[in-house]
Amino acid sequence: MDTTEIGFWNEKKEKLKQQFPAITDDDLHFYNGKEKEMMEMLEYKLGKTKDELRNIITEL
Repeated sequence: MDTTEIGFWNEKKEKLKQQFPAITDDDLHFYNGKEKEMMEMLEYKLGKTKDELRNIITEL
């Protein structure tokens, strides 16, 4: 996630929770240097590919 995406992460994570009720606040907590792990976990939990998940986040 680049700096611009991090800046809007709080807004985006709320929209993601609305769109996908199965994910929790803990699933969406951003830790510096742990973006890859968070994204992989979300991909698995939502059944999405890396590209699909990035597109979903970008479109929010």
